[in-house]
Amino acid sequence: MKQSEMLLPTLRENPADAEIKSHQLLVRAGFIRKVASGIYSFLPIGNRVLRKVEAIVREEMENAGAHEMNMTALQPSEYWKETGRWNTFGPELMRIKDRHEREFALGATHEEEVTAIIRDEIKSYKQLPLSVYQIQNKFRDEKRPRFGLLRGREFLMKDAYTFHDSYESLDASYEKMFTAYKNIFSRLGLNFRAVIADSGAMGGKDTHEFMVLSEVGEDTIAYSDSSEYAANVEMAPVVTTYEKSTAAPKQMEKAATPNCKSMQDAADHLGHPLAEGIKAIMFKVDDKLVLVLSRGDHEINDVKLKNLYDASMIDLATEEETREAMGAGFGSLGPVGASGDLEVVADKAVEALVNVSCGANEDGFHYVNVTPEHDFRIDQYADLRFIEEGDPSPDGQGTIVFAKGIEVGHVFKLGTFYAEKMGANFLDENGKAITLIMGCYGIGVSRTLASVVEQYHDEQGITWPKQIAPFQVHLLALNVKKDEQKELAERLYTKLKNAGIEVLYDDRKERAGVKFADSDLIGVPLRITVGKQAGEGIVEMKQRANGEQQEVTEAELLSKVTAFLTE
Repeated sequence: MKQSEMLLPTLRENPADAEIKSHQLLVRAGFIRKVASGIYSFLPIGNRVLRKVEAIVREEMENAGAHEMNMTALQPSEYWKETGRWNTFGPELMRIKDRHEREFALGATHEEEVTAIIRDEIKSYKQLPLSVYQIQNKFRDEKRPRFGLLRGREFLMKDAYTFHDSYESLDASYEKMFTAYKNIFSRLGLNFRAVIADSGAMGGKDTHEFMVLSEVGEDTIAYSDSSEYAANVEMAPVVTTYEKSTAAPKQMEKAATPNCKSMQDAADHLGHPLAEGIKAIMFKVDDKLVLVLSRGDHEINDVKLKNLYDASMIDLATEEETREAMGAGFGSLGPVGASGDLEVVADKAVEALVNVSCGANEDGFHYVNVTPEHDFRIDQYADLRFIEEGDPSPDGQGTIVFAKGIEVGHVFKLGTFYAEKMGANFLDENGKAITLIMGCYGIGVSRTLASVVEQYHDEQGITWPKQIAPFQVHLLALNVKKDEQKELAERLYTKLKNAGIEVLYDDRKERAGVKFADSDLIGVPLRITVGKQAGEGIVEMKQRANGEQQEVTEAELLSKVTAFLTE
């Protein structure tokens, strides 16, 4: 493809709103252009990469036994209301009305629609198991779109769904999909980990996220330094054992703590470390208020709390709700004297505390010498805190370390969550109606492309891995006004194309410096430069990733290029 005939606008400066390398480089190199906040068009060279990522995804999906379909982006609200997610999915779901005031959602995901289709078409156990997938744009009204393709309001996603007559069948498909995902991200050359995850608004149990390791990731991965254990920090169980002090409980006393708005303020004022205080936070779990306690130096994990109650919604209580229940604001909240109809739950670390401090439920005051069970009740202990670096690994091997990750894939065992709500049944061998069992598997295709750039770049630009580079070879004619350079470049362009090699031919009337800079920025794996030695039939061949270069003759070029591309 001739560069002079291609829409490939490059920029010398970073866009003002681009904070991370993938966003900066994809815009500067002419792969994407911003249309609105969180919404991007793929220009021709970006579309080439996108299609190559899709091709790898399709191959592995078909190897896993999935069949491609294409569902609608515009979904009737009735589907979402059947499952209850019309109200619980949140403001990220884009809702619209047609001219007849009928409500629709722009597809954020397709569990409802695919379940409705299968409900109407699959009637017998003989038609199961079944696996389908699609690659389609999705829409989510992100509160704060950022990082280019990593958090957008419109994005390309592969979503797959499996349907089963037994959990054993679901387990088998889950393993196939898990393996397919590992193959996809390995083929893309990514450094990633599969981590235990929370299903969130998707429903279901037993889920894994596929995380690309990157400092710009918005998720934290907790993994063992001695084994393959890895989990999203929200899901990693804490297995630390706590030794309770043998000291006898002292008489509880009230102490003034003026202007202390945080646990650290109170600990500093009272002269003890954070670990010797009890943090109390009021949560609203569905429609119920729950007072949650942790050690002062620990952070309460709301996902664990949500899972403890099997709740649909969880949020912090408002200041007004907290004052009405406890008589005090956030800074002085504590469990002493909590009313009998308010449930009090605590992280397991609290059980080991003796003679510590907590809020006195009176603004500007704390209690000291407080001991759980002696001075206040706790209805239930559970693992409710975030795991920390240095904690023992949940699998018993090594200790936990943290890394940042970009979520590029997620696999779920949905079970009967959607089928029950939407009445999706099949007849078993005895003619009995049985609820379908489901699995769900998603990959952010456009997000994955950006994640590749996060791991494959240098100061000059992108360094695409061969398997998804927009072109295999970037052919540069440094001075097209010189006949010997133009003629040799044209011959090489024809020869490479005829050999089935994807070539981007820079035939523009630009300075050599501009061509070199654009070539480094675009990041095609192999550059062939036709310059001053063109009259002798000699060109320069340079590898983009490592800078290795050599002079080769016209006669040997094709074999050299082929060897590089196949090694």
